[in-house]
Amino acid sequence: MSFPPESFDAVYAIEATVHAPSLKGVYHEIYKALRPGGTFGVYEWLMTDNYDNNDPKHRELRLDIEEGDGISNMVTISEGLQAIKDAGFELEYHENLAEREDAIPWYYPLAGELKNVSSFWDLFTMLRITRGGRTLVHNALHVGEKLGIIPPGTKKISESMSKAADALVAGGKAQLFTPMYLMIAKKPLR
Repeated sequence: MSFPPESFDAVYAIEATVHAPSLKGVYHEIYKALRPGGTFGVYEWLMTDNYDNNDPKHRELRLDIEEGDGISNMVTISEGLQAIKDAGFELEYHENLAEREDAIPWYYPLAGELKNVSSFWDLFTMLRITRGGRTLVHNALHVGEKLGIIPPGTKKISESMSKAADALVAGGKAQLFTPMYLMIAKKPLR
């Protein structure tokens, strides 16, 4: 990062650092930018420790998430915790917030399951992401591309994002993925 060393008292990142090629690398850059005693809070996307890279279905799910969401290499919770420690931080708190009891799961807006609709406006979101809704959107994008009113490749991007959404939901249901891993760490005093 282009900030001078020890520029900040606190830094936070919400669903952003997962896009770096290396968590340890981005955490180390944040570490350098913090003053001694500074706090770093991160809300990270991670594979849970139930994830098995040798399981082809697990690996396909991770790769679908990575491709559709622009992630170079998502790691497990234990690897994420190690990366923050390896960057020099003292870990003060960590929790997978997706494991908290909640009547509606975190992935409900992506699942297209009408059972979780909680308001009239929610209904439009849910209908759009049901299988039928996605098919309608993809067909409209195809027509828009053919007519030249939307850029070429828009339908392909939409399909990739839909594939990623399905993988996010499957990963959430199987407890293989969390978009809600909270870590709070301190840069040690000199």
